[in-house]
Amino acid sequence: MTDRLSIASRVISQEADALQDLAKGLDDTFVQATDAIMAATGRVIVSGMGKSGHIARKIAATLASTGTPSHFVHPAEASHGDLGMITKADVVIALSNSGEAPELVNLLSYSRRFDIPLIAITSRKDSTLGRQSDICLLIPQLGEACGYGVVPTISTTLSLAMGDALAISVMQAREFTPENFREFHPGGKLGAQLSRIGDLMHAGDAVPLARGSTPMSDALLTISQKGFGVVGITGSDGKLDGIITDGDLRRNMADLLDKTAGEVMTPSPRTIAEDALAEQAVSIMNEAKITTLFVTDPKGMVTGILHIHDCLRAGVV
Repeated sequence: MTDRLSIASRVISQEADALQDLAKGLDDTFVQATDAIMAATGRVIVSGMGKSGHIARKIAATLASTGTPSHFVHPAEASHGDLGMITKADVVIALSNSGEAPELVNLLSYSRRFDIPLIAITSRKDSTLGRQSDICLLIPQLGEACGYGVVPTISTTLSLAMGDALAISVMQAREFTPENFREFHPGGKLGAQLSRIGDLMHAGDAVPLARGSTPMSDALLTISQKGFGVVGITGSDGKLDGIITDGDLRRNMADLLDKTAGEVMTPSPRTIAEDALAEQAVSIMNEAKITTLFVTDPKGMVTGILHIHDCLRAGVV
């Protein structure tokens, strides 16, 4: 068991050290690659064979999910018709540690014939892939973690990191925001966290509201009918002036029914905008130890109400 743990620790340490070398070796060639990706009016075509192919698929998926249209083309299938999926408006990223994968030959020839920009990710600049490419992103030649140089480990980790670096650099250069990210991730936990308040809030007649002059007997009725445990108090201009919660009711219990809503309310309550993220609302509610937030527009007018349970049902925690 100790031997297995030491092997695992060695593998991880070797890959971590290799990533440090990769980061230190980045130069203007990387900037040229990001420029080529951003200049493409078509898609980014990512290709590789074997383990490099698995990495290429992940890079294509990361690019696509961060705002850069991209897909994976299998180099062997490309030789049997899938080259037709690549256009002059595209840019190609080809992965091969050795740079000599024979399955890439037809893809390389096609890109050269039609002047399609070719970015190589390889450890050998003098390889066929390195020489044929317009931009060659070199990964350090550090062997593999198996100790025999035959099991793709360090090389695939470096290729994956290079692809991630490209995707994130392009994403940030394009000012791709979390709101944009949600458009490509509507499902699952990530989609829930990136949900907007406008998607989850209650609006219209469901919102518990009353004027400051409303007798507390009527305000209590509104609280009971709407079911949120609160009522928002608006002024004559329709803007949210305050909120009445269970705590306000307890503090005024002695003469509660003799007062108006405006006399009982807590002024200047916390609010949130429709286009804010649901995760932000949960953070505010947790920090303030509250369960509801009124949703307002830039002018302070109430457009809805959000309860913590709405966020929990959507999977935002």
